[in-house]
Amino acid sequence: MQKEDIAHRLRICLTKYSEGSLQEADLRYILDNVQDGTAPRQQLLYLSASGSSVHSPVIGMSLIQEEGDSGELDDGEQWPYETVLDAIRDGWRVIKFPEMALMLHETHTYGLGCEFILEKWSKVPC
Repeated sequence: MQKEDIAHRLRICLTKYSEGSLQEADLRYILDNVQDGTAPRQQLLYLSASGSSVHSPVIGMSLIQEEGDSGELDDGEQWPYETVLDAIRDGWRVIKFPEMALMLHETHTYGLGCEFILEKWSKVPC
């Protein structure tokens, strides 16, 4: 964790402290990242599913990591997840659910249809 990141996180902790909402986890996050010399990096996983349920089969997948965009993963046999729920169980967190306003009918969608966006944070050396 770099000095600017530490200072920013400490300012957040001070604000939370003054509001009475500071938690042990807030301080532990800073301590853990300073001690082990790593910084969290966000990864994004775009999953297109056959429906709006987390139980729906995945029909398309794209992964974006620090190294760059992996693009669409074409070979469904190599996808690590069969459903959105499989990804959630593997530590991915849903940050965007399908836009139900784009659903004209169950079988017709506009826009990207049943796309879920998930994130996962990993630690990499600073």
